[in-house]
Amino acid sequence: MENLKNVAPLEDFNWEAYENGDAVTTVSKEDLEKAYDSTLNKVNDREVVDGTVIAMNKREVVVNIGYKSDGIIPMNEFRYNPDLKIGDTVEVYIENQEDKKGQLILSHKKARATRSWDRVNAALENEEIIKGYIKCRTKGGMIVDVFGIEAFLPGSQIDVKPIRDYDVFVGKTMEFKVVKINQEFKNVVVSHKALIEAELEQQKKEIIGKLEKGQVLEGTVKNITSYGVFIDLGGVDGLIHITDLSWGRVSDPREVVSLDQKLNVVILDFDDEKKRIALGLKQLTPHPWDSLSDELKVGDHVKGKVVVMADYGAFIEIAPGVEGLIHVSEMSWSQHLRSAQDFMKVGDEVEAVILTLDREERKMSLGIKQLKADPWESIDEKYPVGSKHTAKVRNFTNFGVFVEIEEGVDGLIHISDLSWTKKIKHPSEFTQIGADIEVQVLEIDKENRRLSLGHKQLEENPWDVFETVFTVGSVHEGTIIEMLDKGAVVALPYGVEGFATPKHLVKEDGSQAQLEEKLEFKVIEFNKDAKRIILSHSRIFEDAAKADEKAEKKASKKASSKKEETPMIQNQAAATTLGDIDALAALKEQLEGKN
Repeated sequence: MENLKNVAPLEDFNWEAYENGDAVTTVSKEDLEKAYDSTLNKVNDREVVDGTVIAMNKREVVVNIGYKSDGIIPMNEFRYNPDLKIGDTVEVYIENQEDKKGQLILSHKKARATRSWDRVNAALENEEIIKGYIKCRTKGGMIVDVFGIEAFLPGSQIDVKPIRDYDVFVGKTMEFKVVKINQEFKNVVVSHKALIEAELEQQKKEIIGKLEKGQVLEGTVKNITSYGVFIDLGGVDGLIHITDLSWGRVSDPREVVSLDQKLNVVILDFDDEKKRIALGLKQLTPHPWDSLSDELKVGDHVKGKVVVMADYGAFIEIAPGVEGLIHVSEMSWSQHLRSAQDFMKVGDEVEAVILTLDREERKMSLGIKQLKADPWESIDEKYPVGSKHTAKVRNFTNFGVFVEIEEGVDGLIHISDLSWTKKIKHPSEFTQIGADIEVQVLEIDKENRRLSLGHKQLEENPWDVFETVFTVGSVHEGTIIEMLDKGAVVALPYGVEGFATPKHLVKEDGSQAQLEEKLEFKVIEFNKDAKRIILSHSRIFEDAAKADEKAEKKASKKASSKKEETPMIQNQAAATTLGDIDALAALKEQLEGKN
């Protein structure tokens, strides 16, 4: 207690105010506010100032502009700059110094937009590299946020390589160069490709300067077309033609390579300016013909796949790059013309026999008919003369029908051997292509691999019977079925046909017989070998008239002879006396005897 020192109270301390909780300082509140405000920056609404990032999270960025309160800006206004961190200086636009909550309202987006036009023009003028945020896709390219301005990035300016998927760029921040500004419409065009072209141009010059035929380089598949593959050799493009991808046949380059694949290629050729570079892939592997087994020889059986079809034959790949041709004539023992497509199609697996093999020319011919026995080897045993078979109609000619008894065994039915009775002008009147027809072997021509066949021989020759029915002079009812310049064809009984010339078609009243008219006809000629019957209608009444005339002449002659005899009798009788009875009786006997 002794050490306690008495301290005198402040004379001017306002105890009453202290007890009431009021300010106890003698400095006025207004003075304090003035003193506080003097330590802060002077800011005005709708003004752009620089601030410092003092805090940030996924949603917001807190910025200090040296004002009494900090401002909060949505993080999405900074998405063009993913590298934003605490301590960075950013430009902000003061929208309101104090809202209802006393909060400072700032906008980074508006600050950028306010200064952006000047900055984007300066970037074009100074060829400055700037950052931009790719917002979304649009027709022909992308929309990029640059300083708050929506700039256009053409698809062709994204990269030196063709872009296959534009969507992967959306949401990315990349570096760009401003390449064009339309001041009137405030349009800005930017390019990313321009940044890397200069560097690539230098690389390109180095690569082109070192190019040599036969050189092997590593490249990347840049683009695949129907005719070949474009390879990026490091800023220089070369083309592998589809025929240089593989020793085997390639229908689609995608069967061999895929996009972005890295592979070694060999330079085959290039133009003087080295702008067109021809590359090869298959040349890096030995030719398949060189590795073909030495034991393979003519007569061996091989298996392969049909890779190409043509009318004249099919190409069979027996190993990648090793093909043989099966000519259509080696597909069947048949002699009549057919297309190779009748026997096989692309993709078919076939077995064949090697017919020829030329390793130097790298050519091979194959056959499949050789897998079966030649039917003409045993033709005499299988199809002897006189044997009967069922054949299929293959083709027509004016003189007959070509048929096939089995594959490789063809024959001809002459038009005269189709029917005993019908007069056939063309085989199509009798049968049709594809139809079955019964045949009999008449003759074998082994040398020319052709059979002479007959159809009518399967039935008895009706002309043997017709010879007894249509005798010369016999009369038959017939119908005119065809009118020709030289006469008419007449259908007779039993399915046989006859012929009558115009003069034999005159009717009794002098008129001419017409088509489809039914009349009586007399046979005036019958030729069994030629199968010909000549008819006449007019002969019927002409012969009847002649017979009547003959009969009349005979009757009149008989009558005249009687007249000459009667007077003699009368005279004799007149001269006879009653006493000459015996002489009269003798004369009567004589006359009766004559009669």
